Amino acid sequence: MTLGGTRVRRLAPLLAVVGVLLLATACYPSNPMSTFDAQGPVARSQLNLFLIIFWAAVFVFVTVEGALIYSVIRFRYRPGQALPVQTHGNTRLEIAWTIAPTIVLAVIAVPTVTSLFDLANPPEGDPVIEVRVIGHQWWFEFQYPDLTYRGADGEARVLTTANELHIPVGWVVNLTLESEDVIHSFWVPKLGGKTDMVPNNVNTMWLKADAPGPSQGFAGQCAEFCGLSHALMRFKVFAEPPEVFDQWVAAQMSRPVTPTEGLAEEGLRVFTSRGCNGCHTIEGVSQGTIGPNLSHVGSRTSIAAVLMTSSDENLAAWLRDPPALKPGSFMPNLGLTEPQIDALVAYLQVLK
Repeated sequence: MTLGGTRVRRLAPLLAVVGVLLLATACYPSNPMSTFDAQGPVARSQLNLFLIIFWAAVFVFVTVEGALIYSVIRFRYRPGQALPVQTHGNTRLEIAWTIAPTIVLAVIAVPTVTSLFDLANPPEGDPVIEVRVIGHQWWFEFQYPDLTYRGADGEARVLTTANELHIPVGWVVNLTLESEDVIHSFWVPKLGGKTDMVPNNVNTMWLKADAPGPSQGFAGQCAEFCGLSHALMRFKVFAEPPEVFDQWVAAQMSRPVTPTEGLAEEGLRVFTSRGCNGCHTIEGVSQGTIGPNLSHVGSRTSIAAVLMTSSDENLAAWLRDPPALKPGSFMPNLGLTEPQIDALVAYLQVLK
C-alpha cells in the first residue's frame, strides 16, 4: 500500500466522525434552518410524515443489512469446505421479498396521502391573510393584495415590502408564488416545506405560525439554484401578535419622512440625481419596480436580502460596491463618492 493510501486509511475514521458531527449540528432543532423544530401546523405535519418514513426506512435498512451480515458470517467460506449445492432461484423467497416491500410502501402511502390532502387546503374558521410572493435574482418581494392605501398622488397602492415578511400569529397565510426571471423556491424550514416559484406560472401554499417567532425572525431561503448569488437569496418571516402586526401595517402605509435639511436632505438629492429612483420605489419620491421597495427600508433589520444586518457601516459597504458583496447583483457600482454614500445612508436610515 502506498504512503498516500495509508494516510487516507488513518484519516478516514476522523473524517467520518467530523461528518457525523456536522450532520448532527445541521439537524439540531435550534439551527435556524432545521426542520426538526416545527413552529406551525404545516411544518409539524411534514415533520411527522418525515419521521414515519424515516423509521420505516430504518426498519428496512436494519432488516436487509442484518440479513446480509448474517449470510456473510453464517455462510462464509471455511478451509476444506466442499462446494455448496448449486440452486437456481427460490420461488417462495422471491415472492416474499416482492410482497414485503409492497406492504411497507402501502403502509407508508397511507400517512403520505393523508398529509397531502390535509395540507392541500388551509383549515377553515381561522382568519386569513393573502400574500403575493415574487422571486427576483436575488431577493424576495412581498405584496399584501388586501392591504391597500392611497399614495402621495392619490392612487391606490398595495402594501409592498422586500425580504422581510410580517405575518400575524394564529392567522392562515395564503401565499401565491411567482417568479420574475428564473426558477426559485420558497422555503421557511420551521413553518413549512419548499415550493417552487416558476416563471409564467403561479404556485400556492399556506403557512401558519403557532406563536410569536424569534426577535430576528424565522430564517427563509431560496431552495432552488437560481444563479450566481443563489446562496445569498435569503429572507426573514416575522410572526407577530395581531396587534403588533397591525402596528407594522399602519407604519408601512404611512408616508415616509421627506427630509428638508441636513445630510438626509442631501441624500434625497443623491437618490434622485444618481438614478436610484429609476429602480426603487419610495412613496412620494419614485415608483421604480426593478429593485426592492425602499419606502420604509430604515425600519428593516437587514439589507441586501438578509446578507447583512442593517447598520450605517453595512449600508455604506453595500452602496460602495454591491456586486463585490453579492456577485452578479443587478444593482451596479455607481461610483459614488464617500460624501454621497454618507448622505444616502443618512437618507435611507430615516425612512422608518
